[in-house]
Amino acid sequence: MATGSAAKKRPPDPLVLLEEFLPYRLNVLAGLTSSALAQIYAERYGLSIPAWRIIVTLGQYELRTARDMAPDGVMHKSTVSRAVSALEKRGLVVRRPNLDDRREEWLALTPRGREIYEAVAPEALAVEERLLSVLTSDERRMLSSLIEKLTQQARRLAPGDLEEGDA
Repeated sequence: MATGSAAKKRPPDPLVLLEEFLPYRLNVLAGLTSSALAQIYAERYGLSIPAWRIIVTLGQYELRTARDMAPDGVMHKSTVSRAVSALEKRGLVVRRPNLDDRREEWLALTPRGREIYEAVAPEALAVEERLLSVLTSDERRMLSSLIEKLTQQARRLAPGDLEEGDA
């Protein structure tokens, strides 16, 4: 019969508290931030997260290919493809031939797509400012630096086709 402390000991949990696990914490922060932004782009304009990322990217860069956008937004190419098709059906994105590479097409915002980008971008920046308002200037700079370092390290560790929201 086993008695004493040896019989009662359990191995320690690999994740003592999920709430302290960095990938979980980052995912929670991203989810809460996305929810705040969704009030703008989902409720007002009916855009999904991938669709909003495409609108923003095309608003900033004018022309991009779907292949160019997948790694930028950490989206799988099939996610980008579905979002582009939905945006095209709504008349927000147009495809143009890429004369240098006929296997892909250039994507651009239509005037209606540009109107949405120009209306929502300032509101999204205001949400960002409200989120960051609890940090000092030094903390903001430090946060930006830390996010950059962690992002570079995560890209080295992650498989090439990691979807957003995985953690």
